Amino acid sequence: MLVKVFGAAVQGIDALVVTIEVNCSQGIRFFMVGLPDAAVKESHERIVSAVEHNGYKFPRRQVIVNMSPADIRKEGAAYDLPLAVGILASDGKIGVDRLNDYMLMGELSLDGSVLPIKGALPIAIKAREEGFKGLIIPKANVREAAVVNNLDVYGVENITEVIRFFNGELELEPTVIDTRAEFFKECNHFDLDFSDVKGQESVKRAFEVAAAGGHNIILIGPPGAGKSMMAKRLPSILPPLTLQEALETTKIHSVAGRMERGSSLLSQRPFRAPHHTISSVALVGGGSYPQPGEISLAHNGVLFLDELPEFSRQVLEVMRQPLEDRKITIARAKYSIEYPASVMLVASMNPCPCGYYNHPDKECICSPGAIQRYLGKISGPLLDRIDIQVEIVPVPFEKISDTRPAESSEAIRRRVMAAREIQAARFAEYPGIYCNAQMTTRLLNRYAVPDAAGLKRLKDAMARFHLSARAYDRILKVARTIADLEGSEAVQVQHINEAVNYRNLDRENWGDR
Repeated sequence: MLVKVFGAAVQGIDALVVTIEVNCSQGIRFFMVGLPDAAVKESHERIVSAVEHNGYKFPRRQVIVNMSPADIRKEGAAYDLPLAVGILASDGKIGVDRLNDYMLMGELSLDGSVLPIKGALPIAIKAREEGFKGLIIPKANVREAAVVNNLDVYGVENITEVIRFFNGELELEPTVIDTRAEFFKECNHFDLDFSDVKGQESVKRAFEVAAAGGHNIILIGPPGAGKSMMAKRLPSILPPLTLQEALETTKIHSVAGRMERGSSLLSQRPFRAPHHTISSVALVGGGSYPQPGEISLAHNGVLFLDELPEFSRQVLEVMRQPLEDRKITIARAKYSIEYPASVMLVASMNPCPCGYYNHPDKECICSPGAIQRYLGKISGPLLDRIDIQVEIVPVPFEKISDTRPAESSEAIRRRVMAAREIQAARFAEYPGIYCNAQMTTRLLNRYAVPDAAGLKRLKDAMARFHLSARAYDRILKVARTIADLEGSEAVQVQHINEAVNYRNLDRENWGDR
């Protein structure tokens, strides 16, 4: 008997319906067609063991399985459950009346347990779009998929539950999640706070400006100055995720298999800090089995690159296009996939190989020219894409020993959110533009034109520091953000002055000895 069962294939961060057609007829052979990979082909042995371990007989007949559309490669063990159900239904052991109403996905162990899968959230979204009544997936993934409303999502632990459900012997209970309650429960809870940071008021101000406008930032300073400590606290002053941003971010983590067991919707902006030995593919994504990279896992959040010059030059250069376009297109001979990559880049570095150039107490032992060679590991075009460049010095003892709490992240966050609200109103008519860092040249000419004194100050800075046209745009964007923090309609000379001061690495004498 010919039956159809429905599953899904994940491409990028979206899913595609896969129709699994199974026909049992006279014979003894097993055929599987439709471009399955090795893991899908190996499902035969897992299904035979799982079915027979639970008291059912695998068909002793010829079984032909077709996975449609046949030109899309089917990858991974997540097709075990729909394949097993289709084979048993074709052999008459499962009722077929309700098969068309449900999408199924899950990996089977040899004892019939249903194991977790990747991409449960985009699969659930596709099931709702295609009008399926429900989705049957592993119990470990059920909360992740249940955030999709208007869809019955059932979590199962064993293939027996699925067989009995389709035979009308067992009623499964759909998992119901209050998406908004789940989202707002954790979105304002942070383990790290800026009140723990002693001193460094100017650097905190730079972080506030970066958060308010979505600007990339780099910190240059000696070891132990607090670069990593402050970078890790940046998510605590960023505006909370919107529900749409949370859904998009969760989809990426779901596809990559990075969701914690039993979790539902990501409610805080991601913070990713890859090691400097990371490869280009691990950073931007791709591979023989395409997966999102670290820059996509940081989408709508923070990508922190500690010790920036230690990263491979090739790795740093592949970041230039994603930082501008806020998306990554991975094109290979057999596929082309697009991943979102709207991130705030936070980088840190020592000022020289020994780490003590410009240190107030310790002497730098680097040879002449070593500082420039060290800085030369980072290309000019990449530095141009970093809006805020801040030099940081060690905190004096008097500040470290001060027991009074510093300004909290919550206080800074309120100012940041007020500035973001101004920007949201300003860019309401421009799709895809949400903050000052995303402004195009046309928008700069409309919203970030400085007054006469500011224009003169900017002209002097361009000439003195030999700034590029891209650096000119960056200064105007940062100045617009500083004006927003002050609630000023116009970009004034003091805003330009502060923005210019955030271009430390552009100064012609920086690093000269």
